[in-house]
Amino acid sequence: MRDIWSFLLQTLTASGAAVLLLIVKVLFRDKLSPRWQFAVWGILGVILLLPAGLFGRYTLLNWPFYVEALRSALTGEYGALAHVTAPVPLPALTAPRSPADWLFTLYCLGVVFFLARYVLSYVRLRLALAQGRPVADGRVKAAAEEYNLPVCPAVEVDGLPSAFICGVFKPVLALPAGAETDEKVILHELLHLKYRDAAWGLVIGFFRCLHWCNPLLWHCADLAGNDLESLCDQRVLERLEGEERRDYGRILLEMADEKYARAPGTTSMANGGRNIRRRIEAIARFKRYPAGMGLVSVCILLTLAAPLIVGSKAVGIPNHLGKIPQIIYARTVPCTTCDGAFDTYAKAVLEQRLDYRAMCAPLSEQNELIEIWRWEHALLWERAGLTDGKLSHPDTSAGYQYCNVTRVGEETCEGLLVLKLNRAPNGESWDSTAASQWMAVQTVQAEKEGGRWVVTPVDEFRAIQGDQTVYGNNSLPGLLYEGREGDFTLRIWWQTASQVNSQVSTSDWFGAYDFFNSTPKPDGEFTTWFNQDLSAEFVGDPADKGRYTSIGFSAAPMEKDGERPELQAPNHGVYGTGSSSGGGEWGSVPLSGSWGDDISFGGGGSSRAGIVDPPDAYAADLYLNGEKAGPLTLYPVEGGERYD
Repeated sequence: MRDIWSFLLQTLTASGAAVLLLIVKVLFRDKLSPRWQFAVWGILGVILLLPAGLFGRYTLLNWPFYVEALRSALTGEYGALAHVTAPVPLPALTAPRSPADWLFTLYCLGVVFFLARYVLSYVRLRLALAQGRPVADGRVKAAAEEYNLPVCPAVEVDGLPSAFICGVFKPVLALPAGAETDEKVILHELLHLKYRDAAWGLVIGFFRCLHWCNPLLWHCADLAGNDLESLCDQRVLERLEGEERRDYGRILLEMADEKYARAPGTTSMANGGRNIRRRIEAIARFKRYPAGMGLVSVCILLTLAAPLIVGSKAVGIPNHLGKIPQIIYARTVPCTTCDGAFDTYAKAVLEQRLDYRAMCAPLSEQNELIEIWRWEHALLWERAGLTDGKLSHPDTSAGYQYCNVTRVGEETCEGLLVLKLNRAPNGESWDSTAASQWMAVQTVQAEKEGGRWVVTPVDEFRAIQGDQTVYGNNSLPGLLYEGREGDFTLRIWWQTASQVNSQVSTSDWFGAYDFFNSTPKPDGEFTTWFNQDLSAEFVGDPADKGRYTSIGFSAAPMEKDGERPELQAPNHGVYGTGSSSGGGEWGSVPLSGSWGDDISFGGGGSSRAGIVDPPDAYAADLYLNGEKAGPLTLYPVEGGERYD
């Protein structure tokens, strides 16, 4: 937690879970054993330890939206997002500059104060125990042997109201001096020792310090301490019989320790004397829970843990929100994948939705988006350069594709967004042939910003003539690999097309239909089609063409300086191509009569999940007249263009 807003997000998330757990505990108060009543608090403990909003998920309610709405209402700032990197405060080493900074500083000082208070209390208690006298009458050892429990050093201390365990790593059993401590009291404390309940006290105290200004969580900490004592009572009663159980309730009245109540690192009657009556009533109702209740309890815990710990993701933007709240809400729906960010940006442009754009826009652009929506002086298409007079509006039913998406950094990707236009730009022609249609293209970049992926345009949209196809589009750019062997230059043209699957099937009385679903998928994953075309160019003396009756070309991707793969030999003397699942391609062309310098073997490809990186190089074999002319390696050509 680095500011007051991230603390607010963390404590609100925990508070929502706490309210639900309190309701469940009331409903099952007499149904679950003390063991499971205490175990329920483990769910809240996990939530307190996990950073709120982890992986873009929230608990019960979209708390990030409410926090950001409050921040925006109080500060007028929209270009920020509460991001919890750790469940503990991580203050900046700079002077506070705003009221929010001062509030966070006050919160951090409160954490330090309560931690120091607990530490001093523990030190004071250990010093008091150091003045105690070792217990030498064998009472503790005898109780431990009778009930098969571990034992630790025991001391008698003057003025101590009741017994308790102090310490986690070097525990000490403290007993009141000058009084005969009942065996059942020693049994109670040795059970605390066996199950290391002092450590649970430390955990509860730590959470008290972190959320010192949240009374609800303090109340939950009190209840957790009460349940821990009730659990220990249950364990004691399971080892006693008849009259001893009734006598144990009387002894509880003598164990209340207000002097050291809730002392950290101890089992000093963590709930004080005020809750003794409730514990005695529980003893009067004591029963051994049937074995089947254990399975029921586990099911209840798992049912609670799923929505609380795993959480939920926001789906879509609620339509009932106003314009500005929609932008704020959209900002809290993070794009958790690079592919999902690309998908969201494309659909924001296609649907002219500023709230979609807010989902994938950098925080530095959020204030501008709010101004656009508030005053409506511009539209997203206008800002993107897709208006009449520049480029025609895109065909929203055709969807989108990204050409040649590549990783340009550890957390940065770049690709060419391709949208089909429904008419030609001003001054240009349009007819039914695919080559005469038009596309709008724009280079965009996705990068990680905090816990979300954001997209920024690298350039403006521009028009390219041609039809939007899945892959193998001659009008769109690609990557050229080239190598020479003898009289021939061999080339491979590499190109990819990526999109998050958004096709939805439906049907009616007239048949089945597929349509493009424009709802963003911020955690989507690309399906990428890659295409590689093989060709050759004769660069030798034209007089030597008669020497060649056939040509074959075989290639497969390889890593730079990597081991050369085995290549499939093409069929000699016939026209044909083939491919393998590993990306290998081969083809052959008969050469007879007068043949041109440019030879095409065709190509092919396949689809894979995610981004498909271009090969470092291609291993290739050239075959002339059925004989291998020699192995070679094809490398990318800087600034190369497709050879047609």
